Parts: sequence; structure tokens; C-alpha cells
Amino acid sequence: MVKPVRPSKPAASLFVLRIELEDIEPKIWRRVVVPDTITLTRLHKVIQAAMGWQDCHLHEFHIGAERYSVPDPDGWGSPVQSEARKRLAKVLNGQHEFRYLYDFGDSWQHRIEVEEILPAIAYPQVPCCIDGANACPPEDVGGPWGYSEFVAAMADADHPDHAFRMEWFGEAFDATEFDCEETNEWVTRLEC
Repeated sequence: MVKPVRPSKPAASLFVLRIELEDIEPKIWRRVVVPDTITLTRLHKVIQAAMGWQDCHLHEFHIGAERYSVPDPDGWGSPVQSEARKRLAKVLNGQHEFRYLYDFGDSWQHRIEVEEILPAIAYPQVPCCIDGANACPPEDVGGPWGYSEFVAAMADADHPDHAFRMEWFGEAFDATEFDCEETNEWVTRLEC
């Protein structure tokens, strides 16, 4: 008796995503590679690691007309879908751009673009960070406007807020700093 041959399940494709923080100049961005089957919950963790955020605040994905997040157990806020089991390729449904909001107070808006779709063999270890530019703003700095003020004060020892900002942050800050190798180490620690 010959057993029928079952087709093997195709390997997931990879998405090359460009994550760009909006309303900041010069641009702060990262390029990451993730499987197209990644859940939004896992993608949130990849974004946090790649950008340098510390996952201290709420977040939300805006994909098409839908919003995905960790729903408030008390039912506050407008309705959102749970992100837990939502797979990126499925919710994108052919779209190539979406938004990610982190920290509803500081309102860090991220524009995310699917730049390329690659075969699974292109990057044997995913997720990974392959490029980027500029330092991530510190948590609780006050959004894009507060960050602009922070950078100005930190860069000028004669600025009236320099001493206060140095004490608040605890060390010097270089807004142009980005270490892809170090960032990739943080990202590759995550399992998809």
C-alpha cells in the first residue's frame, strides 16, 4: 500500500519593515526583518527592542480601518481588536503601510512600511535589525516637541535647562547615535 504524499507546508515569507518615528527631524528609523506569520503581540516586542523603547506604556496598531491592541479589561476607550492572535500578513491583507502608536501621553507615532517580501531562507535568524539611524528618544521626554527641547538642552552646556536635563537623564545624550549591531542583539533575543 502506497501512502499518499502530503504537500509540505510552505515556509513563511519574510517582511522587511521600515519603522520610522514621525514628527522628528532628523528621522529616527529602523529596518527589521520578521516572518510574515508574526503576531502583532510579538511585532510590538520587536518594535520596542529595535527602537530602544522600554515597553512602559500602552500601544496600538492602526491597520487600514482597524485598531489592534491589548484590550482594556475594564472596557475603557473606544473598541479595539485584540492583537494577541492576529498575524501580520493576514491583517495587512495586501496593504504595505500601517501605523503603530506607543505611549498615549507622549504620542509616539510610527509609520511602518513593508519594503520587501523575501523568501524564508534570506535571513536564517529572525527577527533581526539590519539598519537604522539616530537614537531613540528617552521614555517620558514629552513627545516630539519635548524631545526637540531635550536635544537642544543636552547639546548646549549654556542652555538654561542643560543641568536639569543632564540630572534627569543621568548621562550625555547623542541624538545621532545608532549601533545596529547592538540593536540587532536586542532584537534577535526575541523569539517569533
